[in-house]
Amino acid sequence: ITHIPTHTCTHTPPFMSASYLHSVWKENGSLSPGEGAAVASSPEQHVLDCVVVGVGAMGSSALYHMAKRGLKVLGLEQFNIPHTMGSSHGYSRIIRMAYFEDERYIPLLRRSYELWFELEKLCKKKLFFNTGSMDVGPEDGEIVQRSKHSCDLHGLPYEILRGEEIQKRFPAFCMPPNYVACFQPDGGFLVPEKCIVGYVNQAVKLGAVVHGRERMLSYRIQEDGLVCVKTEKGTYLTRKLCLTAGAWAGKLLPEIQH
Repeated sequence: ITHIPTHTCTHTPPFMSASYLHSVWKENGSLSPGEGAAVASSPEQHVLDCVVVGVGAMGSSALYHMAKRGLKVLGLEQFNIPHTMGSSHGYSRIIRMAYFEDERYIPLLRRSYELWFELEKLCKKKLFFNTGSMDVGPEDGEIVQRSKHSCDLHGLPYEILRGEEIQKRFPAFCMPPNYVACFQPDGGFLVPEKCIVGYVNQAVKLGAVVHGRERMLSYRIQEDGLVCVKTEKGTYLTRKLCLTAGAWAGKLLPEIQH
């Protein structure tokens, strides 16, 4: 799992077929398209604590943690769960402790690791694969220097590997001779669809309701402060609305487009 300047290497995530998605549903005992606990026939008469729109990586996690706190929550996903139309599909997503972008992320990352391990125990499935991570570039370049700085600041173990040493330990990579790598052993990758399915299943066990293939059309804040959420299939009243819709957020919240 490597951060390399774009001119050095490119990577295209593999395409997920429908049969692969079905295998994820089957393996995880997850919600197939159209499945899920049913909301009461007159949902507008029942006030929810929160409606989460978009059940991807962010939305599924939000659903679980709110359900864990005893809140009445509904998740709405316009596609299947999981699906290939967002930013949480594919076979892997990197997670790393060394963070050259900003060292202030590291306390959040430590907590994130704790939560992923917690989800693995709940699901009884392996979601995180520990490979180590490398930030690669010229030794005096910003990526390597900032990665080292974040590790030093937070007491993270790391190694500085040079060109030939990188290729010897990781023969898939052929680096320019002036490049070095900051190798941090805690990095790795998560299996995103299994993570989403895991959080959704655990949220449902705690009382959350999840609707696949149900698109939100609009929302409005009533005079009493409740939010009225309108979908293709019904109307829901909620105290809070959580939008985790990724690329569709602009359509749901036109004001953020500017």
